[in-house]
Order: sequence, then structure tokens, then C-alpha cells
Amino acid sequence: MIFPEEAMAENDKDRSTERLAGYAALIERYGLDVTPNWHRSVVTTSGIHRIDSSEGIVEEVYPPKYWPGDTPGDHLEFALKYDGTNLAILASLFQIVAERDVLEYVSSRPTGKYARRLWYLYEFLTGKKLPLDDVKRGNYIDLLEPAEYYTVNPARQIRRQRINDNLLGNPRFCPTVRRTETLRDFETANLPGRCREVVSGYSAELLRRALGYLYTRETKSSFEIEHIKPTSTRTERFATLLQLAEQEDFCEKLRLIELQNRIVDQRFRDSDYRTSQNYVGETIAWQTERIHFACPKPEDLADLMEGLIAAHKRMDESDVSPVVHAAVIAYGFVFLHPFEDGNGRIHRFLIHNILARRGFTPKGVMFPISASMLKNRADYDTSLEAFSKQIMALVEYSLDEEGCMIVHNDTAMWYRYIDMTAQAEALFKFIDQTIEIELTRELAFLANYDEARKAIQEIVDMPDRKIDLFIRFCLQNNGRLSAQKRASHFDFLSAEEIESMERVVIKACEKRTLNDD
Repeated sequence: MIFPEEAMAENDKDRSTERLAGYAALIERYGLDVTPNWHRSVVTTSGIHRIDSSEGIVEEVYPPKYWPGDTPGDHLEFALKYDGTNLAILASLFQIVAERDVLEYVSSRPTGKYARRLWYLYEFLTGKKLPLDDVKRGNYIDLLEPAEYYTVNPARQIRRQRINDNLLGNPRFCPTVRRTETLRDFETANLPGRCREVVSGYSAELLRRALGYLYTRETKSSFEIEHIKPTSTRTERFATLLQLAEQEDFCEKLRLIELQNRIVDQRFRDSDYRTSQNYVGETIAWQTERIHFACPKPEDLADLMEGLIAAHKRMDESDVSPVVHAAVIAYGFVFLHPFEDGNGRIHRFLIHNILARRGFTPKGVMFPISASMLKNRADYDTSLEAFSKQIMALVEYSLDEEGCMIVHNDTAMWYRYIDMTAQAEALFKFIDQTIEIELTRELAFLANYDEARKAIQEIVDMPDRKIDLFIRFCLQNNGRLSAQKRASHFDFLSAEEIESMERVVIKACEKRTLNDD
């Protein structure tokens, strides 16, 4: 709800006049181990409305008339109205709160919009059925407001509560993505149309050549993100897989295992999901590890992965944004970390797989997204840490003498219901950078390169190999052929010919395409 800005926040707020409401009140009352909601509500006695933002959390202070009441149901309704739908908090709460409290609230207003939503979410998240009769009349209402969240369409109609279940997933894995201003801006930018515009000015032959380079660049970048220098065989194998991305759906168990087997060293191939506890970390001293991320327990993996694959199928059959779809599944996969090795590369492969199959990427075009991630490594790390830092505040673990992790608390719920808004925003940003920089630059490079080759051949009719070598040497030396390279490779050329050919390369370089990395 938007309020007039009659009064903004002051730094010296008097907390004694404020009471928590919504999720914040419920978290405090029940001592929930959850990550904070993106929106925190406070009701003040001062009659002043204000909004503050700090470290990604929006705190909104409401006038006294917004105080919801003291019961759990009161705060649950307030949360759905003003704090959004946080499945992770609701799932944790429903494990603790008395069923009678939820039943009392729903029974008091059985046809109310928020009561019906809460009723459905209780049964969805717990698997328990409240002793209530089905709703017999009234319109069907959307579970999530499509104006506020990314949702699937068509939704699943639930007769019991007369609810349109438009969630992105299922009880085993159900992420949410909020429609932030950033995401709205990216959607209106029409990135697929921009990509088609970029490629429309080039011949089919040039696009074919560019695609070959982009496959290789994407492969090398994906490996380099993990500080791996692949052999030519592994590079070729991964590039071949990328060519299949627009043809086949790899987001199913057997295909994922096959994918893992094809991209990792044969000694580390898995025949199923991992059976040991995995984590992402680094050694900083003797027998001292810095843990960046604790993966789900192996005993939870099968259920979580079945949920992720089912969520993928559901989005695949809907009109949800392909980028949101790709972000949810690809980042969800790497957060679940189902294999001992290769998870990061598969995560980035799935982005291509989903974007291509959903028609976001023009046919025959491949976005070198990993190249953008590599160049903007801090942004990529931030997109991963948006979840990993939250989870690490909750996981209780220890390491044995061999560095093996033991997780001591139940953690599955925290991986089931992730707010992936930050990851969707990051992926849109990487795609935008890929189109505007990586793809545009490579196509311009090839076009200018061809122009330079043709101009050089008109000066001296040399073999193509010699022309390519001349251009390469000049690019390595600011557009000039060094005396050493001239003596060793081009002693048959006159000074005038070399100067003319250098001018051709320098002219191409002035366009800032031939010599860009």
C-alpha cells in the first residue's frame, strides 16, 4: 500500500512507541529461525508514516490505525496484505503455531480473500487438511497477485478454497520472484527484440562464424569462473553440448546426470545425486576452512530435486517470463548442488537451455552469458551470496579432521522456499550486458575484420593465412608491425606495402572492435 510522504524517517526514532507487526511480530513471538523478510512492518503510536531502507530490507512504519490485533491470525492477515507472501516464514510458522489458531482465524471469515489464501497455504505447506468445509460460492481468486509477483498462467484451480494456484512451484520446491521496478524495466526493454535488431544487420554466413566463436567463448568463460583451464577435448565437448541447448530439455534427472558425466573429469562422474554432505569453501590456513555455502543434506536432495524439476515443467508450460524461469531453475540447481562436481557449469548451461527452448534467444543465436558473469564477477558473486549468506546464518555445522561437513539441524525447508528476486534481477542484467556488449562486439569484430582482410588483399594478394597473421601481429602492437615480426614473417613486403596495410588495421582499431578483449 502506498502512503503519502507526509513525514519521512528520522535517524533518532523512538522505538518505545513502536510495535512489530506482520511477519516481524510472528518471528519474534515464536522465535523462528528464518531469514528476514524483505519488508518489515512496524506500527507506531505517533501517527506518522515513514519508509526506511537498509541492507536490502524495507522497513515501513504505519500509523496506529493499522494495528492488526494480537492474535496470530491478525498478524498473518496483516503480513499477506503488507509484507507479501513469504513461503519460508509461513512454512516455519505452521510447524509451531497451534492449528486451532489458524482454524479460528479462517473460520471467522471463511470467504475472505486473505483467509482463503492463508487456508490454502497452510494445507499446501503442511500437507494437513483443516477441518473445514469447502467454499461453495464466490469467485476464484489468485493466490499471488500477478501485479506483485511472477506467476504461472494458466493457474491450477483449487475448488476447496476457490483459489487459483499460480505459484511457480510445488510444496517440495517453490521459489517466489517479486515484480520489482528493476524487473519491470528489464521486461519493458524487450531484450529479445533488441537481440533480433542487433543480428539483423549481418549475413547468415557471418552469424554462423560468430556462433562458432561464441560457443567456444562461453565454454572457456564458464570453466574460468571456477578457475579451471579445460583441455581442448573438454572445451569441444562442452561447446557441443551448448549446441544441443535449443533442441533438448536437460532439466530432468537422467539428462542432468548425463550432462554432469559429459562435462567433468571421468574420474568424478556421478551415477546419481550425491550421497555426502557438500559445501563451498576455501582453505585459509592449516586445517582451517572458510565456508561460503552449505549445501542441502544428501538425504533431502531427492525430494528437493524432484520439486525443482516439477517446478521447471510447470513454468515450461506457462507464460511466465523465460528469464525468471531460467533464473529460478538455474540458480535453484546450483543452490541444491546435487552433484559432487560440475554444478556451476550445469547451472550456467541450464540458463542457455531454458532461454533457447522458451524462444527468448533467437534461433541460431547463443548469448555468451558466462563471459558477462566473468567480466562482472563481483555482481555474479553477489547474486549467489544473496542466498548463501542468508543460509549460512541458519545452518549449524561442524567439520571433522578430514574437512568433511556434518550438518546438525534440519535445513531442507530453507532450500524449498527461496525468494529469488535478486537472482532474476542479476540474470536480466547479465543478459542485457551480453546483448549490448558481448554479442554486439563480436558481430562488429567479424564485420570489421572481414573488411580489413579484403582491404589488405587489395594491397597485396597474399594467402588468407598470411593476412590473418599480419592483422594479429598488428593488433598485438597497437596497429603496427614490429621490426622483429617483419623480419621473421614478412620480409617479402616493401615498406610502402606494410605502411598501407598498417593503416587498414589502424582504421579498424579506431572502431574499437578489433582490439577489444
